[in-house]
Amino acid sequence: QAHLLESGGGSVQTGGSLRLSCVHSGYTSSPAFMAWFRQAPGKEREGIACIYDSTGGTRYHPSVKGRFTISRDNAVKTLYLEMNRLKAGDTGMYYCATSTSGCVPLLAGTFSTWGQGTQVNVSS
Repeated sequence: QAHLLESGGGSVQTGGSLRLSCVHSGYTSSPAFMAWFRQAPGKEREGIACIYDSTGGTRYHPSVKGRFTISRDNAVKTLYLEMNRLKAGDTGMYYCATSTSGCVPLLAGTFSTWGQGTQVNVSS
């Protein structure tokens, strides 16, 4: 059974950095598409970054482009999200997810397997 486990969340001040990790297990092969989603209190879950296994191509939400970097290391079955220049609006629960259909559109409904999430709090 496929399983995702996130870690690396925490509390930082505006302008700080965090690196999230997501370890996957139970897959017969590397997940084709892996993504990070974010959900702030009272808001819908939104896709912020996605990466293709075959090409290493990436896709970002405009609000994080240039500040966040998604990457993956298949040798250790881990997905990463490097987050720099964090803002208060980045606060939320961050989820790792996998899909077989693609990164476009980057919508929660197209991703079938989810981790339990890791909380990120950014304060001024």
